[in-house]
Amino acid sequence: AGGGAEAGAGADGWVRAGLAELRARREELSGRIREEEAERGRLQGRLWALTQRLARTSESLARNLAARGELDRTIAETEAAYGKILESSQTLLDVLKGEIGNAGKASEPQSTSKEKEKQARGEKHS
Repeated sequence: AGGGAEAGAGADGWVRAGLAELRARREELSGRIREEEAERGRLQGRLWALTQRLARTSESLARNLAARGELDRTIAETEAAYGKILESSQTLLDVLKGEIGNAGKASEPQSTSKEKEKQARGEKHS
């Protein structure tokens, strides 16, 4: 019967030692969990900050793209209007040159039709 008590005491020691080992592993695992939760918290904070920054950047980009589009439209309209002004100026210049030419012809003495025919043939006045 003495051996049974020793076996009980041995089993009790093994159980206590096993429980102590499991508790030590649990404590180690709890430490890792705390570290990972802290890292997750830091990462979530960075993620939130980056998400806010991304939203601000996206809004700014949208505003800048809209402003550039408006400038592109203004430039195109201005270039088209400028082209029309140049075209009108050239037309006006052509008309003015024609009027100046006509005014110069009107101030010349009128030649007879015979003289005009001679001039057309390249003959001189007689």
